[in-house]
Amino acid sequence: MHEIRIAWLLTSAFYYWHPMLSCLSRLFPQTTAFAANWQGYGRGFEHSFAVEVVGQRKIIPVLKSETSYGSNFTYLPLGIVKHLLRFKPQVVFSNSFGMWTLLALLLKPIGRWRVVLAYEGSSPGVDYRNSPTRLAIRRAMVRSADACITNSHAGQAYLVEILHSPPEKVFVQPYEVPSAPALLASARAVQLDQVEGERPIFVFVGSLKPRKGLLLLLKACVLLKQQGYDRYTLWVVGDGPQRSELEAFCQQQGLTDRVHWIGQVEYEQVGAYFQQADVFVLPTLEDTWGVVVLEAMAIGKAVLCSQFAGASELIVSEENGFVFDPNQSQALAAAMGRFIADPDLSDRMGQRSAQMMTQFSPEAAAEFMGRVATFVLQSED
Repeated sequence: MHEIRIAWLLTSAFYYWHPMLSCLSRLFPQTTAFAANWQGYGRGFEHSFAVEVVGQRKIIPVLKSETSYGSNFTYLPLGIVKHLLRFKPQVVFSNSFGMWTLLALLLKPIGRWRVVLAYEGSSPGVDYRNSPTRLAIRRAMVRSADACITNSHAGQAYLVEILHSPPEKVFVQPYEVPSAPALLASARAVQLDQVEGERPIFVFVGSLKPRKGLLLLLKACVLLKQQGYDRYTLWVVGDGPQRSELEAFCQQQGLTDRVHWIGQVEYEQVGAYFQQADVFVLPTLEDTWGVVVLEAMAIGKAVLCSQFAGASELIVSEENGFVFDPNQSQALAAAMGRFIADPDLSDRMGQRSAQMMTQFSPEAAAEFMGRVATFVLQSED
């Protein structure tokens, strides 16, 4: 079965896809990723998988929202058709319900390939549960697909309960996963200029926009100050349109000694910030998955994760971190206070995170893909 020809259709083949694609290509050498947004190979994965760039995608906002993904239409180049017909895959994995997935499904009778629809996770901004038209189209696509995969059980519930996919054709396992050795190697290779800060060091990594919830994290810091907690540091790694507003809030609330603004860093540097910090915090208001949670776990960090991130399913309370409602700043402040009061707590939980991530490796994700590919080929009628 290692001779299976696999095509992976990715609107954006960002760096966190590369570990899985690299491992998948070792198992199935005739694998090619087709991308409409390509920024080059990530460090350590240079030319470890084949990629074909198919034009450029265009994201057209339909209904903007500050606290969710909003409603968007993603235009993808139609040139994918000739790429697929030339490549002649046996199995096509296609990300989400976009134009490329629709084309792959419509061309099944011509290409004689099987299609696996990948839906990374469920969230209000992308599920469109209140849109009868979108749901009707998605249900038709699910019926036409040979199988579906998803990172989370929430994604599984959406596919089965809302889109009516047969349960036996929906497979659940995290497949957007980082490589712990690659993260650790990059962390060792990077010399940080800004490693100062009183411990414990909490770290936020992400875009500075309302949906990511950083303001809610800063409000929890205000509560900590009111409660007399002043022996900790928060690193903010990232940049975005909300930065000036958030920095002004910190100045107004007297948090400038506690909050350090790192700014935008290269992806290869992220592992170094994780390694130097003690606790990763994701206060997002909506994330279908959240690979950054797995990156922090893979490098052995305790995690404070919003209940609105799909990856919150990997956080076991009191074992490797805590799940919280970001709208409840008091609860988040209380969780942060636990780490401030107990200096050893982050180490204990971080060790548990690393243990848990051994089952969610890129190798495991590639083997999962292989099982799904075998399933759809054996299901041919």
